Amino acid sequence: MKRAIFKALVKINKAILPSLYKKDPSKLSTFQKAILGYRYWALTNSLK
Repeated sequence: MKRAIFKALVKINKAILPSLYKKDPSKLSTFQKAILGYRYWALTNSLK
């Protein structure tokens, strides 16, 4: 159940949030780092 919720959350994030994979993490703003961390957290929880 938990995994299914996170998988749906990842799909929503992919559609709504900006993609930051081509950017250098050291040059991101604080807000962009927060988005990157949130997307990583959701992805790792969907894979567990």
